[in-house]
Amino acid sequence: MSLLPDNWAALALVFVGLFLVGGVVSFVKQGMRVGALICGIGAALAITGAVLWW
Repeated sequence: MSLLPDNWAALALVFVGLFLVGGVVSFVKQGMRVGALICGIGAALAITGAVLWW
C-alpha cells in the first residue's frame, strides 16, 4: 500500500482543499464571513471528494 494515490486527481483535490482552507483563514482575518463560508464549503467538498476517490 502506497501513501500516494493511484489516481492523481485525488491528490490534486487535496491540494485544492488545502488552498481553500487558506482562503477561509484569510477571509476570516479580513472579517468577510460570506467569503469564508463559501471557501469552507468548497474546501469540505474538495477534501471529501479526494478521500472518497482515494
